Amino acid sequence: RQKLRSEVEEADGGEKGAPMRLSRRAFEQIVDRSIARIPEEIRRHLKNVVISVEDRPTRGLLLEMGLPPGEPLLGVYEGVSLTERSLTEPPLYPDAIILFQTCLEEVCQSPEELTEEIEITVVHEIAHFFGISEEKLAELGYD
Repeated sequence: RQKLRSEVEEADGGEKGAPMRLSRRAFEQIVDRSIARIPEEIRRHLKNVVISVEDRPTRGLLLEMGLPPGEPLLGVYEGVSLTERSLTEPPLYPDAIILFQTCLEEVCQSPEELTEEIEITVVHEIAHFFGISEEKLAELGYD
């Protein structure tokens, strides 16, 4: 535990403007801390949602999402939103939120900023679970 704390603290002491680089374990510790900060009325909807971490999105996913080159993808929701579900045809797979570690590290300068960005990203992806569109999220300030 102390080693992880030291690693997270060291990530803050890097060169100004340089992206953070954490081990997967230290990053996941920050993910856990970020999720714990989400209000319970939102967090309770995560009980059946798998949250995982990958290094970067695949090229295929970026194309599928229609993102221009260089546009970072911090996270993605995979599943069937509540507004599209059917009682007669339940989803085949569990809902999932995937966070992209390297992309998140590249846009943050400190562990505190990373914690906040992960929290925002998870809330953004939970909104997709509820069927809220990118346009509505932008309207609400979550773009």
